Amino acid sequence: MIAQPLRSRRNHWMNQVAIHAEMRPESVAFRCRGIDTTWRQLHDRSQRLAGALFRRGISFGDRVLIVMLNHTEYIEATLAINALGAIAVPVNFRLTDPEISYIVSDSGAKGVITDGLLAPLIDAVRKNSPGLDVAVVLGDDYESLIAEPGDPCPPVDIAEDTPALIMYTSGTTGSPKGAILSHSNLHAQSLTCIQALQISPASVYFCAAPMFHIAGLGSIAPNLLLGTKTVIHPLGAFNATDTLDAWEAERATSVFLVPAQWQVICADPSVRQRDLALEVISWGAAPASDTVLRAMAETFPDALNVAVFGQTEMSPITCVLNGADAIRKLGSVGTVIPTIAARVVDENMNDVAPGEIGEIVYRGPTMMQGYWNKPEATAEAFAGDWFHSGDLVRVDDEGFVYVVDRKKDMIISGGENIYCAEVENVLFEHPSIREAAVIGRAHDKWGEVPVAIIATGESLTLEDLEPFLNERLARYKHPKELVLIDELPRNASGKVIKPQLRKQYG
Repeated sequence: MIAQPLRSRRNHWMNQVAIHAEMRPESVAFRCRGIDTTWRQLHDRSQRLAGALFRRGISFGDRVLIVMLNHTEYIEATLAINALGAIAVPVNFRLTDPEISYIVSDSGAKGVITDGLLAPLIDAVRKNSPGLDVAVVLGDDYESLIAEPGDPCPPVDIAEDTPALIMYTSGTTGSPKGAILSHSNLHAQSLTCIQALQISPASVYFCAAPMFHIAGLGSIAPNLLLGTKTVIHPLGAFNATDTLDAWEAERATSVFLVPAQWQVICADPSVRQRDLALEVISWGAAPASDTVLRAMAETFPDALNVAVFGQTEMSPITCVLNGADAIRKLGSVGTVIPTIAARVVDENMNDVAPGEIGEIVYRGPTMMQGYWNKPEATAEAFAGDWFHSGDLVRVDDEGFVYVVDRKKDMIISGGENIYCAEVENVLFEHPSIREAAVIGRAHDKWGEVPVAIIATGESLTLEDLEPFLNERLARYKHPKELVLIDELPRNASGKVIKPQLRKQYG
């Protein structure tokens, strides 16, 4: 008896897609802008793209950026890169060219796949990134690679612990860190989603989250495992009516939005007259008020309401809160998922008593391999052989987790993470700013927004700073208010006293 090749038994999304291409070839895998892609087409196109990338020098272990809006081609590109044993690096397309150039340099990327709208941005990046040799633009360029004569993809054995993605998260030092997620991490994330969101092969998942976020790719991973149809919604300014129209037309059964989006959906005058097929409504990335939670429960009484909490380094889900507990446990992020271990510890890694505040640390199969090219940051993150989340929490007597504060100085605005140090470092570059500190302020729509407190000898305004910031920071990171003071409060060691600033201006 001839043994089946080991590579065909590997448990990763390339093989999962290959199985669906064999067993349900004409079933729809993805639908985007009215165009269907079957499992056979997805497998064939991704394999052909992989072959073309290989002929251009991309091979095992290489890094390839994906800077795109949401398209089915995003998934094709990811599968193609991974089929070679290379690592996909999803990048937020709202970043400026210096921000993307840093990611290129840090990751050592050899290639980039983008779309026509973003091609000028990538052209600017490539001027500062001589090692970025391979560039593919969605459209005729992309399609010509798929149609190119030659073998679709060389046979490569991709072990489950091979890195699949490097997901860059803004760092508290101002430099982004690339979290390395393996195929094993993503498989474990799939199991978490299947259990928490009750996903089945018959589900129709509506993807509105940007795929450069782990919330986007992470939510698609279980669909690739089960053969579940995914409807990709175009990115852009969020419109409740357009979204409801799409849910109705596509018979979506499972959707994820941030609380600010759910607030707009529930306020739409037509929502209760819609013929919707929703079975699961989920939210996360930012806190939800009791008003929003009650509106969701009243508007979609027959749908399972699930909140998910986590972070990129954990692939990302670590806690889940069901709608039945959302009001009773208002402010909680839920209970720890059954596939990981968690502790709440003090500075010396001693467990704190229930109800006391400590840092939540994790272990489990969704835990990242480390930070790319940053051994010191990796060692710090895994001190004591647990992953340190940076979240200060308390746990009640029923096991529900409440986030009290963040050790990492981070603002969550509309589901986007904004690290204060990154914004501060940019402000420091301005010739008229002597000192700068950035804090978060509560906001009804976005959850939080950044506020900059600066010391300057001039009468600066946000309008004055806008051209300067536009060249250096994505717009969602821009401060929404500028506070001018004579000098920042500091303690005896010279550190800015941010609690005092939050009390005064937050």
